[in-house]
Amino acid sequence: MIATLRVLIHMGSLHRLAPFWLLALGLMIGFWTPWFLLAIAYGVVMQFFVEYVMHRFLFHRAPPTDQGVFNDLYRSHIGHHEFPTDPELFTGDDHWYALRFALISVALHSAILWPFLGLQAAFLWSFVALFLGSGSAFAFYEYCHTLAHLNVPKGRIGQHITRTHLAHHFQDHHATFHVSLGMGWIDRLFGTSHDPAVAKSRYDRETMLSLGMDPEDLRLVTARKAYGLPPRPGMKRGESAG
Repeated sequence: MIATLRVLIHMGSLHRLAPFWLLALGLMIGFWTPWFLLAIAYGVVMQFFVEYVMHRFLFHRAPPTDQGVFNDLYRSHIGHHEFPTDPELFTGDDHWYALRFALISVALHSAILWPFLGLQAAFLWSFVALFLGSGSAFAFYEYCHTLAHLNVPKGRIGQHITRTHLAHHFQDHHATFHVSLGMGWIDRLFGTSHDPAVAKSRYDRETMLSLGMDPEDLRLVTARKAYGLPPRPGMKRGESAG
């Protein structure tokens, strides 16, 4: 757990969310109403769906043909698949993304709820839901994801998280898009649960780490060079290709 927390405390996205999480906590205490419990529950559930949708439809979308756009996707996710033990690739390099997404979500939720609750209540409900509820769920996701990739002693729960997530990395990247503990029901709901037989039929050793792309695809080669990564998937920084 300590090793996992060491990685988490250096994540820029969590740094930027932290003041807003504390502010949401303060607003909940200062304007307390039991409805905030519903707001937090809503925020948590919504974040777990966002986790799934972004992972499946944004990070695993068809590889862009434009090299600049491809590089962004590579840094956001493809590189993590090619070098799954590199802590620098556990998250994308846009550390402001989570905060921007949350602020836009607060604005949208506030606008929708305003006619029903009034502006102040709508804002408070949205802010608490998305920064305290969703923010906590996002931090939990980062914890589970980091734990899954670190080579550290793990208890039963840690082993379960690792086994489940690494099946997505090393057996079938078309399935198991949830990462957070206990969220396997979302994959079952959308028909993307891990199936050993299906995984075996789709498995290709040469392209597994590169999400189905030829590892020598010029876009991949260019992106690796752009981010100072080794020339082949699965290698460690500083490791010789020879």
